[in-house]
Order: sequence, then C-alpha cells, then structure tokens
Amino acid sequence: MLADIVNHVIGIDPDRDRVTASLVEASTGGELATATFETTRRGYGELVAWADRATTAALRAWAVEGSGSYGSGACAHLGAVGEWVIEFGHPRTAATGDGAKTDALDALRAAREVLGRADLAIPRARGDREALRTLVTTRRGAQTARTAAINELKALIVCAPVEQRDRLGNLTTAAQVAKCAGFRLPAGRFDELTATKQALRSLARRINTLAAEVADLDVPIRRIVETVAPQMLDQTGVGPISAAQVYIAWSHPGRFHNEAAFARLAGVAPLEASSGQNTRHRLNRRGDRQLNRALHTIAVTRARTCPHTQAYIAKRIREGKTPREARRCLKRYIARQLYRLLQHPPTNT
Repeated sequence: MLADIVNHVIGIDPDRDRVTASLVEASTGGELATATFETTRRGYGELVAWADRATTAALRAWAVEGSGSYGSGACAHLGAVGEWVIEFGHPRTAATGDGAKTDALDALRAAREVLGRADLAIPRARGDREALRTLVTTRRGAQTARTAAINELKALIVCAPVEQRDRLGNLTTAAQVAKCAGFRLPAGRFDELTATKQALRSLARRINTLAAEVADLDVPIRRIVETVAPQMLDQTGVGPISAAQVYIAWSHPGRFHNEAAFARLAGVAPLEASSGQNTRHRLNRRGDRQLNRALHTIAVTRARTCPHTQAYIAKRIREGKTPREARRCLKRYIARQLYRLLQHPPTNT
C-alpha cells in the first residue's frame, strides 16, 4: 500500500484557473494543511514550495484528479521537477457522508483514497504521445463534422425540387459533392430552386474543406507514428490512425502492469458473470472506447484480408462460438499483440 511507502500524500483537485491541494499524513489519514494556487508556472512553483516547507520530497506522493484535463498542467510541472505523481481516477466514495462537496474536500478524498490502493496509476506521458492525442482528437472532430455535413447534404437532396433531385439522386456521394460544389447561381433570383442550390453548394464546399483538413492532419500523425512506433505499421490491418490511437492509450512503458490490464482498458477483456454452477462472461462496455474502436477496425480489416485471421475465426466458430464472439476473441488477441510490440519493441540489428 502507498501508506507503507511514503509519509505524506498531497491530493490535488484542479479547476481551470486554480488547483486546491490537501496535505495528508500517511500514517493517520489526517489532513495537515490545505491551500489554493493558480494554474500558472508561478502557481505550480508556489505549490511545490508549499509542499517543501512541510514535507520531504523523497517521502511524499501527489494524487492528482483529472490528470488528462484540468490537472494536466500540474502533472507536467510536478513530473518535470521529479515528483512522484499518481493519477487519481474515478472516486470510490463520496467526499463526505452528508453530501457536502468542495474543492478542498475533493482534494482530501483524492489523497486518502490513494493511500489505501495497491495499484497506482501513472499519469499519461506528454511529448510525442500528447502531440498525437492533440492531432487525433482534432482529426476526429473534423471527420465527425464532415460526416454530419454529408448526411445533411443527402437529406437536402431528398427534399430538393424534383428536377434537382433527379440530377443528383442516383450519383455517388463523391459525385454529388463535386456536382454541388460547382453550382452556379443565377443573379437576382431568390426562388426555391436557387436557395436549394446555394445550400447544397455551401454544404459541398464545407465537406471539401473538412476533407482537406483531415488530409492535412494525416501527414503529421503518420510521421509521429513512424518515429515512436514504426513496428506497429508493419502489422496487418494497422494504419497510422489506429496505431496512433493505440499508442495514445498505451502512453509509455510501465503505465500498465501487464497486457491483461491493457486489454481491460480497451474493453476487450470479458467480464466474468457467474452465478452458482453457471459460469459465463459478459461483454465489457467500459474502458477507452476510442481504443476499442481502433482494435475493432484492425480486427475487421484482418478478417477481410488476412488468411491466418480467417482461419483463426473459422477455428473459433468450430469450437461453438458465434461470429461475433469469435471477433471478440480476435480483438483480445490483437490487444495482446500490440501491447507487446509497444512494451518490447524489436531492435534492429
């Protein structure tokens, strides 16, 4: 337990403009002090100086809530000065028994809860991993907006005047976008047909702009992946986007205890749901859903193109599993394979 290793734990509850710290004695769980600091470089420096006046750096740990969002700045600063930072995830208890909730109480809860934990999570790395996360998140937003614009374009075509719908209805999506983007509008007319053509042209040009944005983001994503994890791109079905998402979740060596913990984060480790003499498993719908989606994309691609994967799925089906269950087994296998490639990358000799 953490209480056997350190003398003090400092819980951090971050907000946008400030962080609230609670200093807790490890042996008793009692709160010794609390303070608030700004989320600036100077504020983080004052936070560490405040801790130095009351504790010894080698015998303390920091429990930071929201290390991937509001707490990321505090995590980065504390890690840079050599502090032991622990990621505090979902609370297991209420801040107080009577329902009271303040930043100081949340910071105190973070410190006290990690004292009783044996499995301590290390915050995700920054650097290349954070660069990938930023690019992939932005790309996902552009892709989502592009899909929404395409759906809106198609819905507008269905409701367009008959002569316009006849010209566009039987075309492919790419042809519809190209045709609508090139519409010319007659000057001085504001009837239904002209308004519809203008709306279609606006949507088509928006789709093209978002497609160009996605393509621009693909370039740095591929370059970073080729630098930090080129071995993943050698695997069947693993493209730059899927590889980037897996790397973002994995983060760095030592974040996960083993490949089973990584599979559990990905939501591909079945949850046991036994009762009496009946033993069965249930699909895990929690964890990192973007990582789960990346593994699903890889699995579908392999099932379509890789003979070894097709033989594996056929074997599982002969054992009595449904095609869907066989695909779940495949995703678990892929999670294990990619974790080992990241944890122990091959060396070039």
